[in-house]
Amino acid sequence: MAGIDEVRNFLADEHGLATVSTVQASGHVLSSVVNCGVVDHPTTGEPCVALVSGGSAARLGHIRRGSPATVAVRRGWTWRSVSGPATIIGPDDEADMSADDIRLLVRGVYQAAGGEHDDYDEFDRVMLEDRRAAVFVTPNRIRGNG
Repeated sequence: MAGIDEVRNFLADEHGLATVSTVQASGHVLSSVVNCGVVDHPTTGEPCVALVSGGSAARLGHIRRGSPATVAVRRGWTWRSVSGPATIIGPDDEADMSADDIRLLVRGVYQAAGGEHDDYDEFDRVMLEDRRAAVFVTPNRIRGNG
């Protein structure tokens, strides 16, 4: 069985690029390409796949409604996927964290997903303006081939 460390390595080799899928209210799947990284969940401490999502992204509404998420990453013909419940921590979601802690959490997830920025004060301002949030996918199931 594939493990979270393999997923971490796959993401590093693919510059964090992955496909994230959620389920719409209609039952249809919505997939999009995002940058992800493996981090420890801020409340459980367990490793999970995380990404930063724009506040207007449909995936956030799906997750708030209870949709699980699947993150898939490939390296050549080999792939790994992580499926499980997703949680959101951001400016529009209740969290037992200060606004400053949320700001630093979003920044940390962005960096874990391979992101770099020359001016983190500007980065923080834009993230808040766009209502961006950190999304954490808990690995209930990790699959892959090869």
